[in-house]
Amino acid sequence: MFDSTWRRWSWRAGTASALAVALFAVGSPAGAQETVDLADVFNPLVVKALQGADISTELTPLGLSSDDPWFDEPEIEPGTAPGTLLKARPVSVQVYQVRPDVVSAHQLMYTTTDHFGRQVISTGILMIPEDGTAPGDRKIIGYAEANDSLGANCAPSHQWTGGNQSDPAMFSALGPVAQMFGHGWAVMMSDVGNDGDTAPHPFSIGQFSGKATLDGVRAALALPEAGLESGTPVGIYGVAGGGVAAGFAAEQAHDYAPELNVQASAIQAMMIDPATFEETAAGGIGSGFVFSSILGFDAGYPGVRLDDHLTPIGHNVAAAFRASCQALYLGLPFVPFDVLLTNPAPRTIPALAAAYADNTLGKQAPASKLLISSCEDDFLVPFSEAEQLAQTYRADGGDVDLLPSQCGPLDYVTNLYKTVTDQLGMQDIAWLAKTFDEAEGK
Repeated sequence: MFDSTWRRWSWRAGTASALAVALFAVGSPAGAQETVDLADVFNPLVVKALQGADISTELTPLGLSSDDPWFDEPEIEPGTAPGTLLKARPVSVQVYQVRPDVVSAHQLMYTTTDHFGRQVISTGILMIPEDGTAPGDRKIIGYAEANDSLGANCAPSHQWTGGNQSDPAMFSALGPVAQMFGHGWAVMMSDVGNDGDTAPHPFSIGQFSGKATLDGVRAALALPEAGLESGTPVGIYGVAGGGVAAGFAAEQAHDYAPELNVQASAIQAMMIDPATFEETAAGGIGSGFVFSSILGFDAGYPGVRLDDHLTPIGHNVAAAFRASCQALYLGLPFVPFDVLLTNPAPRTIPALAAAYADNTLGKQAPASKLLISSCEDDFLVPFSEAEQLAQTYRADGGDVDLLPSQCGPLDYVTNLYKTVTDQLGMQDIAWLAKTFDEAEGK
């Protein structure tokens, strides 16, 4: 009895600590309230979840494995609409072995459209806080997680059911998801493809991930058990790699999914122009992620034929990356591209250059109100690109807020709380809530 009670308490404490570490919130300085109030993160629902959570054991399967027959794709009738719900099953949310009893979840399989206009299948996970919010009052967020992984068993469906718990994408999402649950919002995360597919995933292709995000929301609204109404207010949200998907979803929503009631979109720290990202970040601290991004384009655009341009070392690294989740990519900082590629500037490969151009943000202004949040000292994505994107959207009639933040070395010393919560995109949640209220005339 004592051992069971102690284990339950220790895992609750561990999960709360993980969330706190995700915020670096060992203590918030006086000015931190302007960014995120800790009470918005450890809100009543989250506290209740930690108090009543079940603790999984070593006998509990971790995550929804790709060899599960559920991932087998059914035959689709020609003309089936994008976002059609093909199958669904209830699942248990599990984070660091803690299963909150105040969040219901379903894994969904649905139709979507890839970057060539072909009908394909994606999976995803829908999570809904059980907080008593009436169906007519609930919002839903198309949450494009910063899941920059090529391998199978890496996507949100796997992470949020107990698998791939070391993934930085899930870790960085803990704070924003907790805030969203505190508002009573449903959260739909697309796997951007079938998570049961063991082929390398084209995660970096915004023309695909944007549509997969929108179709995930469509499928969530079609799930009877979710109780969501067709006119439910929709928000789009994404940071870093997820910001690419969210940005394209925001651009595409008006034409691709006009029936969705998209009211607000927030994107942060995203790759705006893949060619500029490669030129800026290759060989630096983000070298591994640039290489993985190129592998993602290669997976989605067969004409790139990246293997023809790899060195022997590059072949070995590519093989490892294609079968792995993104935590591995962190282990390749500062590697010069001439070690990996016979052409150290792959953006000059014609097929890759064309793919980059097709997946550069700024093709049309989102119809919904948009927040672009970016760090003025970002060494991976220049802030000037975020400024230019905002100007491009505004010139096209877009309603855009640009929110700069600081992330320089001194900022981490002088205001750690604000700097880290800003980098996690947590300040964007208050903007989403405010924009929802404005749309309702509050």
